[in-house]
Amino acid sequence: MPFADRLGRLLPVPRLVGGRNAIKDAWNLLSRLPGGKVLFSRLVGRMAPYTGSIGATVIALRAGRAEVELHDRKAVRNHLDCVHAIALANLAELAGNIALAYSLPDDARFIVGGLEIEYTKKARGTIIATGECPVPQTSVRAAIDVPVILRDASGEQVAKAVLHSVVGPKPGGAGRQSTDRRDVN
Repeated sequence: MPFADRLGRLLPVPRLVGGRNAIKDAWNLLSRLPGGKVLFSRLVGRMAPYTGSIGATVIALRAGRAEVELHDRKAVRNHLDCVHAIALANLAELAGNIALAYSLPDDARFIVGGLEIEYTKKARGTIIATGECPVPQTSVRAAIDVPVILRDASGEQVAKAVLHSVVGPKPGGAGRQSTDRRDVN
């Protein structure tokens, strides 16, 4: 087992400390270190175990944009010898979610309310998912669509997705406007 995977299992799962954006803090700290991007990706996988099951790595992250890489291997392939549709959907969700999570104000959180995905070509080889989102300036409840494009190593699009997310304040936050149980809180 690679060192970053072993270390990721030993470290505690990041928690929101002092109302800060744990995703942003973890990326800003770890991405500069040797192996830090892999370690960050494993920690995200521990926070969301199903997402972690595909073994993708966040390779770039900044406000409004994330790039996530998935290496083609037997564990993510289907019976047609290409990357499985659900592995691609999982990759799209990870890229979109991590872009949005990094971009949130410290007092905000989000939830995905829906996902659309269109498969445009059989996915083989390394796949890069690029998620781009608007950068929320407040934690006031808002619907945000996050488009994600998935490309193979030659740059050809293999799928495109849109995550329909709802941003809102963390519990007890000042931006809370709704008591609707279906909202992000």
